[in-house]
Amino acid sequence: MPVRDAEVADAEEICALIEEHARYEGNETLVLDRAEMTKHLFGPEPKAWVLIAEPPEQPGAVAGFAFCSWNFSTWEGRPGVWLDDLFIRPEYRRHGLGGELLAALRGRTSGRVEWEMQEGNEKAAAFYAQLGAQPVPGWIKYRWSAQAK
Repeated sequence: MPVRDAEVADAEEICALIEEHARYEGNETLVLDRAEMTKHLFGPEPKAWVLIAEPPEQPGAVAGFAFCSWNFSTWEGRPGVWLDDLFIRPEYRRHGLGGELLAALRGRTSGRVEWEMQEGNEKAAAFYAQLGAQPVPGWIKYRWSAQAK
């Protein structure tokens, strides 16, 4: 299977993928602190986890990733997965790797797998609909950042 759990040796590649995704989405300035990210993913109290997609024809190459954390639904009474970032490098798209990553996430919980998508991303919306995922009507996302008072 082309999907595996990330290991500490993948930290540099994970940061590179996040930065590539940021550039793809128009953020030319994002640069991550590799040591800080390594601590958050692989330290004594990990805050998130990553699945890596490897193309079957190129073992060891990294085609993309899913960056996740656990959440919990009080109404369902069970844990779920929060997908913070899903990115497949352009040269590896249309080979089923995004679907493989999402199927691996689905297999890790009997609860919800949730994520956000930027408005207007019709290709992503079509891809998610093909999997059977649906937007959540009637909910508004809020963000309370550390800079807000």
